[in-house]
Amino acid sequence: MPETVDSVAACHRRPRTALLLGGTGQIGQALLPRLHTHGWQVLAISRRAQPARDGVAWLRGDLQHMPVLPGSVDAIFSAGPLDAFAHWYARGAVHSRRVVAFGSTSLGTKQASADAHERDLAARLAAAEQAVFAHAAARGAQATLLRPTLVYGAGRDASLTRIAALARRFGLFPLPRGADGLRQPVHVEDLADAAIAVLEVAATFGQAYALPGGETLAYREMVARTLAAMSPPARLLELPAPLFNLAVGVAQRLGIARALNAAAVARMGQDLVFDASPAHRHFGYAPRGFAPTAAMLGQAPAMPAMGRSR
Repeated sequence: MPETVDSVAACHRRPRTALLLGGTGQIGQALLPRLHTHGWQVLAISRRAQPARDGVAWLRGDLQHMPVLPGSVDAIFSAGPLDAFAHWYARGAVHSRRVVAFGSTSLGTKQASADAHERDLAARLAAAEQAVFAHAAARGAQATLLRPTLVYGAGRDASLTRIAALARRFGLFPLPRGADGLRQPVHVEDLADAAIAVLEVAATFGQAYALPGGETLAYREMVARTLAAMSPPARLLELPAPLFNLAVGVAQRLGIARALNAAAVARMGQDLVFDASPAHRHFGYAPRGFAPTAAMLGQAPAMPAMGRSR
């Protein structure tokens, strides 16, 4: 039967379908409402049951044990660990002509780390990027890789939110003197906007982009603003290096700061700065400056004191 005008129009009105991996993570949670606003129907994967939301069909599973999926979707978004996504994508279970996946600038910053685990992370990120690009090309798909810097904004990150949690516990946060390495913290909502922005831009096909935040500031200043945003604010305590290292050793023995290894401390004095101009030029990337709030650090603002009733 020949297509009628009405049937063609109905076809064009068909909602596009996106498969979202990592939909319960901090980037995925910011991406979900944006996909809905832009008219996408989303299939999102989660290990646990999730509350219903418009435009989203939650499917139980993970990258090792996936639920039954359609043979093709209009786009695949990966907002979780890139190496796990690359392994799943290599199996070719779902076809899509468009793939947008998040990696990390750790690919470069930890490549020559003194810590073997950090070097392994950088190597896995690099291999995962190469695998995603190679498998996309083999299937006639177009992939874009996005590399955030230090992510914050959802109160779920392992950097600033962890700093705030420790500062709440002790009322202060110590840093070694000279923690002046430059940083570019990036808000999670700016990352979600970037994932939407690259979709229809041909210049982004087959490209990887650093996604820094909109402000470059010293590590010490980044921590100071974080502590000032807390409710109530916490104090920044700068210590001579020997005393700071002693404090770190005590904290590690108490199980408080296991992730703060020697390589992480050394990086506090190193500049980790990335060029946002390719992302700005190709898809208008314009992230916000660094202005954290208590809610962005996983903390509800303190309630105002109640006046005495009269």
